[in-house]
Amino acid sequence: MDGSGSIKQATIYRMVMEKHLCPYGLQAKDLLKREGYVVDDHWLTTREETEAFKREHDVKSTPQVFIGGKRIGGYDALQAHLGHPLPDPDATTYTPVLVVFAVAALMGLAMSWAAYGTLLTFRAIEWFIAVSMCILAILKLRDLRAFATMFLNYDLLAQRWVPYARIYPFAEAFAGILMISGALTVLSAPVALFIGFVGAWSVFKAVYLDKRELKCACVGGASNVPLGFVSLTENLMMIVMSVWMGARALGL
Repeated sequence: MDGSGSIKQATIYRMVMEKHLCPYGLQAKDLLKREGYVVDDHWLTTREETEAFKREHDVKSTPQVFIGGKRIGGYDALQAHLGHPLPDPDATTYTPVLVVFAVAALMGLAMSWAAYGTLLTFRAIEWFIAVSMCILAILKLRDLRAFATMFLNYDLLAQRWVPYARIYPFAEAFAGILMISGALTVLSAPVALFIGFVGAWSVFKAVYLDKRELKCACVGGASNVPLGFVSLTENLMMIVMSVWMGARALGL
């Protein structure tokens, strides 16, 4: 009900066909219900019926929502009408990297519990960093060309030797996988130390010395993650991890 005690009602027209169920229609219906609306749900079950509806109401797409006899529009228009802010596709955000770190941390704790029966171990920290490297490498490898293009904006070694931009995610995955296993530290530690040091210096120079505003390729070439502290932290974690595991392997 609304503030006057009246029942809130809405009508939605959405495509529900044997081979196509409109996801925006489902989201619009769900949003209306969560906002307390009684929804009169009209299905458009054929392409012909859909096209006839669009011609009748002079619209280019479905779903279409009506509230109080007034056409609101599709899912985005409904969100705006109900006061839900629309995401800005061009806005920068650290969310993708923070999600990777959070999931990797939980995986590290889970692996520690499975291996040692306790959560808080040094291996949990090692696994957290190594799993983070692997997940980030996967995200880069989803579109290697896009990653390399964005990476070349700031990585100093890649700017001098372009193939490094395509080698980097493979090296990151290689080092991360070996660090998870604890095997061949003589290989994984130097690789992680090298790419971590080059990456850290590249980010530091671009952001803090040259004062450039760039997007980070750490979660792939299509991300809106700003290049900055989080990106620098990722590389510093690799440096610390490589030094720690290398020293341990040497018995220091």
